[in-house]
Amino acid sequence: MSARPVGVLFVCYANIVRSPLAAAVFTRLVAERGLAARFRIDSAGVAADAGNPAHAGSVRVAADHGLALVHSSRLLRRDDLFDFDEVLLLDRLVASELRRLTAGSAFGPIAGSGKPARIRLLASLADPGARGADLDVPDPVRGGPEGFLAAYQQIARACAALLDDLAVKT
Repeated sequence: MSARPVGVLFVCYANIVRSPLAAAVFTRLVAERGLAARFRIDSAGVAADAGNPAHAGSVRVAADHGLALVHSSRLLRRDDLFDFDEVLLLDRLVASELRRLTAGSAFGPIAGSGKPARIRLLASLADPGARGADLDVPDPVRGGPEGFLAAYQQIARACAALLDDLAVKT
């Protein structure tokens, strides 16, 4: 067993819809396996306004699946990429924003205070052969309750695969 908990960070755009839902799902899966002490779980957004609650659609679909989603959004910090071991992105737009945010400057590359996190698209864990749009967990906001349910189901499958992957290593 690892001496310190494995840091897992879920990242979407505004940190009010998909990433807090993913963090809640993963937290429950970890607890169900009795592994809570082995993980530190959080979520952030590449363009989040700090302090916003989770979207009502995410709260509702979480409640429909027995999860209480109490959340306060936060902006992704560059330090997160060194403070967490695993960073799971919810779509390719977020991946693009992350590349922009972490690009070097005229003063050189951005350095952190430790080993950088492994950064992956969450959907790729449930479907390693995924390409293109299949690498995204689509933002369900305009999809109504069915969109939130589809996002929840995709997130749940990917989080189960993530936990299977990480539980072997911790």
